[in-house]
Amino acid sequence: MSRRFILASNSPRRRELVGLLGVAFERLSPDVDETPLPDEPPADYTLRVSAAKARAAAQQIEGEAVIISADTTVADGNQILGKPLDDAEARAMLEQLRGRVHQVYTAISLYDTTRQQLAQDLAVTDVHMRPYSEAEMAAYVASGDPHDKAGSYAIQNRAFHPVERINGCYTNVVGLPLCHLTRTLARLGVEVGVDVPTVCQAANAIVCEVYPTIL
Repeated sequence: MSRRFILASNSPRRRELVGLLGVAFERLSPDVDETPLPDEPPADYTLRVSAAKARAAAQQIEGEAVIISADTTVADGNQILGKPLDDAEARAMLEQLRGRVHQVYTAISLYDTTRQQLAQDLAVTDVHMRPYSEAEMAAYVASGDPHDKAGSYAIQNRAFHPVERINGCYTNVVGLPLCHLTRTLARLGVEVGVDVPTVCQAANAIVCEVYPTIL
C-alpha cells in the first residue's frame, strides 16, 4: 500500500490499534468542538464529531492522503457520558453504570483528500458492567485511569476489570473497531495486508464471535 495515511487522533490506544493493521501512518490531533447538540442522539453525535475531526485534519495537511479519524461515545440510553471533569464525576459515572448495560458507539471517518470523499462506519457494542464494590470503585478512581476515558472506565484495565461481558466488538469499546475500519478502508479501495481478526484477537487476548458478521 503506497498511499499516505494520517491518523487524526492523539489517543495512544488508537495508535496501537491502527498499528496492528500493518499500515504506516502519520499522526495529528485536530481541534474540534465536541459539544453535543440539544437532544442529539448518541449515534448522530458520534458520526458528526468523527466527520468533523477528519475534515479538520484535511485542512491541516498538504498533499494527498487518507485521513483516519474516530470518535467514541459512551451512552446510557440517550445520555452521553463524556470524560469526567474530576474524581467526583468519575465516581458518579461508575456508580450510574455499575451492574447495568449501556452502549458504546464508535464512528469511523475516512476522508480521501484526492477525491474529497468521506466514508463512514458506526460500531455499537452493548456493555454489561459487573457489580464492582465501593472499595474497588474508589481505588480505581484514585488510580487516575478514569480521567481521560469517556464513561470513566477502560475495558482493558485488568486491575479493575469493570466489564462483565459485551455483545459486539471489543476494540470498539477500546476506541477503534478494527474490522469496521478494515471494511471502510476497502470501500476506498485499500486492502490491508494482515488477517485482521487473527491479529486483533491475539493482540487483545480475546475471542471474537462477531467479526464474520462485520467482514
